[in-house]
Amino acid sequence: MALPPAAPERKLKHRRSIDVHVYARGNGLWEVDAEIRDTKTRDAKLAGGLRKAGDPIHDMLLRLVVDEQLNIVEAGSETRWMPYPGQCDDHGDAYRALAGLNLLKGFRAAVKERLGGSLGCTHLTELTQVLPTAVIQAFAGEVIDTREDSEHRPFQIDRCHALRSDGEAVKLFYPRWYRGKQDSATTSLPSATRASETLP
Repeated sequence: MALPPAAPERKLKHRRSIDVHVYARGNGLWEVDAEIRDTKTRDAKLAGGLRKAGDPIHDMLLRLVVDEQLNIVEAGSETRWMPYPGQCDDHGDAYRALAGLNLLKGFRAAVKERLGGSLGCTHLTELTQVLPTAVIQAFAGEVIDTREDSEHRPFQIDRCHALRSDGEAVKLFYPRWYRGKQDSATTSLPSATRASETLP
């Protein structure tokens, strides 16, 4: 994979940062704090007044409480910096509507239906899109079993290009669950033997 070359004379104008922290409460529930922040390298004249370079244009927090089945138990948002004070945050915390959704079962479509367009904030709604995989990363190895020797197929198989069940990564690291063509020399060997022979 190769990136387009960066121009030596390029100048940073805008930065958007997204930060997601996932915390275990210790009672079977988890908190997800997702923040989005936009800053500029120049002063910006906004409808609500002048915003100095480096001061946030947007600074927003979305918090979910989820259970170990990825059901959203509680949800809410906070807008700390916004271009239209008193307007951007005047949605009566529409993001409470996320409660009752499941992060893995039609989540993104349900968010669009409940909070798309003028029903919510463009930036907070966009922020929801990164939450399913962020929570999966937090749950991996703690709530979700990702081991090859598990009784059940590891959760991550067939959820991305690299870990497709007929691909080389699954053949190497999860041979028991490999569904591609077998080499004639290894077909008769136990999966554990094949794994030890093919791992670097």
